Amino acid sequence: MSGNIRLLNDTLARAKSEDRAALIAYLPAGFPTVDGGIEAIKAVLDGGADIVEVGLPHSDPVLDGPVIQTADDIALRGGVRIADVMRTVREAHTATGKPVLVMTYWNPIDRYGVERFTAELAEAGGAGCILPDLPVQESATWREHAGKHGLATVFVVAPSSRDARLAEITAAGSGFVYAASLMGVTGTRESVGTQAQDLVRRTRATAAGRAGLPVCVGLGVSNAEQAAEVAGFADGVIVGSAFVKRLLDAGDREAGVEAVRALAGELAEGVRKR
Repeated sequence: MSGNIRLLNDTLARAKSEDRAALIAYLPAGFPTVDGGIEAIKAVLDGGADIVEVGLPHSDPVLDGPVIQTADDIALRGGVRIADVMRTVREAHTATGKPVLVMTYWNPIDRYGVERFTAELAEAGGAGCILPDLPVQESATWREHAGKHGLATVFVVAPSSRDARLAEITAAGSGFVYAASLMGVTGTRESVGTQAQDLVRRTRATAAGRAGLPVCVGLGVSNAEQAAEVAGFADGVIVGSAFVKRLLDAGDREAGVEAVRALAGELAEGVRKR
């Protein structure tokens, strides 16, 4: 079965045709429970997110700050498995018809098996993977299997990435490029940082030969004002820690679901005020 890279591409293109940025949300699978996480992800998509990243909880999440680390720890202590991640992808996509990606570090895929992982993700209706710690020069095997199964390969770039490195990544990646707005880990911040706009500009310049591979910005966006700011120069706005924090701060499961639904609505308005 083929994955949903075309749906991802079409979703980003539709947002561009509407003269706005796409809203991309992140929540880890299995948090606060597997069923609770699925409910929260559906609420985020119903609330206004165009695309969702389902995090595969990992014991050593090097890109993630304390908020997402806390959620990952809760999910791992609850016994979440890759099968639960695939179930989350399947149910979120089936319920909403929207693109669902998995964000994961490389070690779990390597241990699980690349062919098995890509085949199961495609069968679940997934659109692809974001792989923050997979070096592009070591990604050929992954990209071969992802391409065979119709899955996007999204690489992460940072303000420290040199132009030659950006060119290499945009040539190998698909779907979009994940531009980290600053050097550091995920988390909410008072400002997104001026480095993000320059990084988007440089990445777009190297991606010109890829028919304008979209560049989406994450790390630090937590409210509608910041989403509007980033939407002024990026193709997509990625928000993770703010959603996770809403769930962590909620008094119960129902309150958490409504809190993330409301935040998705606020951010969706923000990306339309670019």
